[in-house]
Amino acid sequence: MTNEQKIIATKLGLLKLAERLGNVSEACKVMGYSRDSFYRFKELYDEQGEAGLQEISRKKPNPKNRVDEAVEAAVVNMATEYPAYGQVRVSNELKKRGVFVSPGGVRSIWLRHQLETFRKRLSALEKKVAEEHLILTEAQVAALEKSKQEKEAQGEIETEHPGYLGAQDTYYVGTIKGVGRIYQQTFIDTYSKVVFAKLYDRKNALVAADLLNDRVLPFFEQQEVPLLRVLTDRGTEYCGSLQHHEYQLYLAIENIDHTKTKARHPQTNGICERFHRTIQDEFYAIAFRKKIYSTLEEL
Repeated sequence: MTNEQKIIATKLGLLKLAERLGNVSEACKVMGYSRDSFYRFKELYDEQGEAGLQEISRKKPNPKNRVDEAVEAAVVNMATEYPAYGQVRVSNELKKRGVFVSPGGVRSIWLRHQLETFRKRLSALEKKVAEEHLILTEAQVAALEKSKQEKEAQGEIETEHPGYLGAQDTYYVGTIKGVGRIYQQTFIDTYSKVVFAKLYDRKNALVAADLLNDRVLPFFEQQEVPLLRVLTDRGTEYCGSLQHHEYQLYLAIENIDHTKTKARHPQTNGICERFHRTIQDEFYAIAFRKKIYSTLEEL
């Protein structure tokens, strides 16, 4: 519930309490309002309903303190023309064009038009491009690419349909006596959230490619959906020389694009990290408590 909704609910509660008690003075005493406020609220509620109970700001804008309309229009246009520029850079660039406005003035205009953040300016640019079918400039393309990279670094994945992007990662399960270390290869379709997992006793490029060849691609082929791109970290099982690396060669043969996560940013592949935490808590932790496994096939 927002602050505005809380205010409306309190005023509405006062009106309903007075109606239930049949005594305005007693209701005002309980709720901490004056009788004058009660009758004012009642009049507004009778005329406009709940919308009339919204808090009305007494602060009146002073248009005399605002910049000229031409200056304001120039600042708004600059926000979509160069969305990556900050308020100081915009002020300096506009001065070169003969438009004089302070950095603080730029920010005030941005606030009025909801353009005060880089993300909001990008949203305004995307909306403008969609409506007017504009051709993007180099600066606009660079800003959109920068935003995309920042989203990926923070774990936000853009995905449009099944097969558009798959996330693959390696998870260390534990050690089985007589077998050694156990690793899980995980693949998740980021759109449909369909998961494929397979256990191995080693971690290298061959097993990474085997998961795709044995489980993932047959499923997508059965559904007649092409797999376009795979996102992995920069581990040695996924990255290497194209001529000698089995995983890279397999992707090239199947015509699948390979995207790597940003260095030292595991959250870029956060969808796999979250799944690994879930499967550890919901399956492995319970399974290893109930039984001692001696082979990979048992597990």
